[in-house]
This record gives sequence, structure tokens and C-alpha cells, in this order.
Amino acid sequence: MRFLFVLLALSMTLPAAAQDAEPEPVPVPEQGIDLMGEALKLFMRGLMQEMEPAIDDLSGFLDNLDAYHAPEVLPNGDILIRRKTPVEESIEGAEEGEIEL
Repeated sequence: MRFLFVLLALSMTLPAAAQDAEPEPVPVPEQGIDLMGEALKLFMRGLMQEMEPAIDDLSGFLDNLDAYHAPEVLPNGDILIRRKTPVEESIEGAEEGEIEL
């Protein structure tokens, strides 16, 4: 009889041990988001510092685009980009009615 009572008592405690408490919601760490934002800012600043010489070279190249005519496509598929002569550049800069002497 005692054996049956012990067996019954142990069998009733097993389902109680199997139940888990509800997991608490994971808090969103606001400090982590702030740190990631700061890291991104530092990364972008470093990238801009490294790319600054290349950007300066590119801006110098873009300034030289005024020295060329618009591209022309020939019937055989070739593309010509003609350089403007210094005379053409000075004529384009002059107002209408002015004469270059």
C-alpha cells in the first residue's frame, strides 16, 4: 500500500515539473541601437575621408566636360567625342554682337 501511495505521489508531481513558466518578452536594448548608429556614423566618416581624393579627381574631370562637343554616333557604330578648339570656346563665351579682336 505504501508503495502505491509513493508511486501515486510521484506521478502527480511529474506534470507540475513539466510545465514551464511563460518566457518573458525580450527587451529591446535602446543602448544597442544607439551604439549601432554611432558605429555607422564613424564608418561613413572614415569612408568619406578615404574617398575624398577620388571624389576631388572626379570633380576635376567633370569640370573638363565643357571642353568637348556632344558625342556623335557614326553610321558604322563608332562614337566620336570631339574636343572644342580654344577659338570655339571663346566664341561661345562672348555675347551676341561682340567681336573678338
